[in-house]
Amino acid sequence: MEKYDVIIIGGGPAGLTCALTLASANGKFPFVEGKKYLVLYDEYSDLDKAFLRNVPGVEPIEGKKFLQKIREQLKQYYNVTQSQEKVIKAYGEKGNFVVETDKGNKYSGDYLVIATGFHKFEIEGLDVEVVPHRKSPRPGKIMIKNNDGKVKEGLFVAGLVAGAPTMFASASGSGAEVACDILSEWAGKTVVVHDVPESS
Repeated sequence: MEKYDVIIIGGGPAGLTCALTLASANGKFPFVEGKKYLVLYDEYSDLDKAFLRNVPGVEPIEGKKFLQKIREQLKQYYNVTQSQEKVIKAYGEKGNFVVETDKGNKYSGDYLVIATGFHKFEIEGLDVEVVPHRKSPRPGKIMIKNNDGKVKEGLFVAGLVAGAPTMFASASGSGAEVACDILSEWAGKTVVVHDVPESS
């Protein structure tokens, strides 16, 4: 069973941004050296049917194409693995989470981040409380009860399933915040990840 430092379930804006933020910390902090991240995503994201015109600094683009661009961007980081497979079961605790997929694969991780959207939550095995989404413009949507993205030790939620509004920037920001929270736990102090121009 392959072992990762963080497993992220969900490959939409929140999940991908969380992975990108974690991966980009490599080389900036000694405590992330050698850490590995896994993104598991199903075939569908709400962004697939969106057309983005209000994302700061981004030319208008189809949501599906934008997701693909982010997935390509993640490929530049050797410490991130992306795999299209549906998670059907997850269990465990900080330091020893196990995730099972519809392809019969099992992965283990020290941390687990759920970023599966706000339509439904069908992953078995996790003791989480599913409640009505607090900011959905449509009824019947869900979120997982959390405290600023944290459900319990080692288990985080990001994006719409964490209660973020249904906007790309909101979901993406939630993913970045969770990544920074995890990095901060590792560092033992508040950490954010900044990129700066390379000196010439």
